Amino acid sequence: MPASKSKILIPAIGAAVVVTGGIAAYMFLKGGPVGDGAGALGSAKVVPSSAIMATYITTDPQAWAKLQQFGTPEAQQLLNKGLESFNKDVFKDSNISYEKDIKPWVGGVMVAMLPPNPVKPAQFTPPNGAPTPTSKLQSEPKVLFVVGIKDKIAALNFSNKLKAQKGIKIQETDYKGEKITETSESENAKPTYSAVLNNSQIVLAPEKQAIEQAIDTYKGQASFASKEGANSILSKGIDVKNTLAQIYIPDYVGMVKQLAAANPQGTQLPPQTLKQLEQVKSMVAGVGVDDAGLRVKAIANLDPQLNKFQYQNTPAKIVGQFPADTLALVSGQGISRAWTTVLDQSKDYPEFNQAVAQVRQQLKSTVDLDLDKEVLGWMDGEFAVGAIPSNQGILASVGFGGALLFDTSDRKTAESTLSKLDELIKKQTLTVAQKDIGGKKVTEWQTPQGALLAHGWLDQDTVFVALGSPIADAIAGNKSQTLENSDTFKAVTSSLQKPNGGYFYLDMDKTMTIFNRFAAFQPVPPEANAILNSIRGLGVTATSPDKSVSQVEMLLALKPKTTK
Repeated sequence: MPASKSKILIPAIGAAVVVTGGIAAYMFLKGGPVGDGAGALGSAKVVPSSAIMATYITTDPQAWAKLQQFGTPEAQQLLNKGLESFNKDVFKDSNISYEKDIKPWVGGVMVAMLPPNPVKPAQFTPPNGAPTPTSKLQSEPKVLFVVGIKDKIAALNFSNKLKAQKGIKIQETDYKGEKITETSESENAKPTYSAVLNNSQIVLAPEKQAIEQAIDTYKGQASFASKEGANSILSKGIDVKNTLAQIYIPDYVGMVKQLAAANPQGTQLPPQTLKQLEQVKSMVAGVGVDDAGLRVKAIANLDPQLNKFQYQNTPAKIVGQFPADTLALVSGQGISRAWTTVLDQSKDYPEFNQAVAQVRQQLKSTVDLDLDKEVLGWMDGEFAVGAIPSNQGILASVGFGGALLFDTSDRKTAESTLSKLDELIKKQTLTVAQKDIGGKKVTEWQTPQGALLAHGWLDQDTVFVALGSPIADAIAGNKSQTLENSDTFKAVTSSLQKPNGGYFYLDMDKTMTIFNRFAAFQPVPPEANAILNSIRGLGVTATSPDKSVSQVEMLLALKPKTTK
C-alpha cells in the first residue's frame, strides 16, 4: 500500500480501520477492543431512519478471543504474517499504534447503508455514441459508520496525536451546533468527514451529507432504531454465543428496490419478482463463535398471507442409509409439494412456464413419462442426494460417485417410472442386468467399464439411484457404520436446530482429497490451503415454526488449535 493511501486511513479516527478485514484478523489474534452487542440499539439511534440496512460489529474481546481456540499452525502463521503486513502498510510514516492509540477507546462499530442520492440528468454525460438514458440514474448507496467511544480520555489523546501527524489537513465546520471535521492528505485528495456526538460516539462517512443526516437524527429526527420493524429486530437480535456481528434489514423489499435502482446497469424489477419478494418483511442475521466453530443464524419475518410454501420437518431417517465416508449430502422433504408450490408461484413467469412445457414435451415424446405425475409426483417423502468417495470401476478416474434416495408413498408409480427408463436404456448400447446386493434386488445399467447406474429398493418405501456400481454397493450393502453415526457428521450437525427441514453437509477433509486430485496441475495456493485445512466441515439447516417465520442456521465447524 502506498504511503499516500496509508495516511488517509489514519485520519479516519480509527473507524475505517476497525471494520476492515485486516483488523478482524488483528482481533482474531489479539483479542480485540471492548464493545459488546448491547451497543447496537444505541448506535442505531444516530443512524437516519432512511437507512436501508445496518451491520453492528462487536468488539468484545471475549467473543473474538474464542476464535483463538481454532486453527492449524499454518493458519495461525498466515494470519500473523497478514497482521504484520497490515500494520506496516496502514501505520507507515506515522507514530500511530493500534494497540496503544486506538484499541483502548474504540467500542462497537455500526455500518449503515443509506439510500443513494438521485442523480440529475445534467450530472450525467453519456459517452460519445451512447444512447441517451431514458430512466432517472442513481448514485451509489452512501455508507455511514458509527463508532462507540468507551474511553473518552484515550480518544482525546488519540485525536491530539492525530492532529500532530505531518501531511494531514484537518478543517472544522459547524452544523447545528456540532463540529464536522473534514480530513484529507492534500487539497486534491477525497476527504473523510466525521463528528463526535455527546462524547460517546463518532460518526464517519466519505460524504458530508451523511454526517449532517446523522447529526439531524441525533438532534431528534427519526432514527433507524425507531423505524417500523427495526426496533424489534434490534432489541431481539439473534441468539448466538459470543456474537461477532449482526445484520439488520427492517424493510427487505424496500432495500431490494433501492439497491436495484442504484445499479446503473440494472433493469427495473418485474412486478412478478416484487410480488415474490413481498413475502419477506424483515431480516436479521448474526455471526458468533462457540465450541464448535463459527455459527451463522438468520431469521426472516414473513407475511403469512403471501407465504405459500408448505414447510415440512424431515424425520432425518434417510441420513442413516448413507455410509460413514459420505463427503457431501443434501436432504429435505416433499419434492412433489415443493414443485406444486413453484408452479403456482411462477404462473406469471412466461419464460419459466415455457421451459417447463418444453421439458414436459421432451419427456413425453422420448420416454413416455409425465413430468408432474411420473417423475416428481411420487417424490412426496424425505429425500437425500449424497456424494460418496470411490476409486473403483467406472469411478476410478474421478474418485467419487453419487446417490439419490427417496421415500415415497407411491411405490407403484416409482417402479413404473424406473421400468420405462430401463426399457429406454435397453434400446441403447448399455446392458440392463439384475444383481443382488446385501439381499436386495438391484438393477444395473452396465458398460464394458462397469455399471454406469444402479437402482433398487432399500425397504418398502425407500428407493435409491446410484451413479456407479461401487456406490450401489455402499448404499445397499450392509454398513459397519452409517453417516449419522460418524464423528465428523455429528460434530458438524449435532448442534444445529432440530427438528428441521433437512441438511446441507460437507466434510472438508474428504472434499479436499477429491479436489486435490483435479488440482494437480494447478495446486491450491498455500494460503488458501492453510485456511481450508482448519475447517472440519460445513452444516446448514432451515426451520419454519409457522408461516410467519423462517430460520436458517449454518455452522462452519473448525478444528481445534494445534501446535507443531
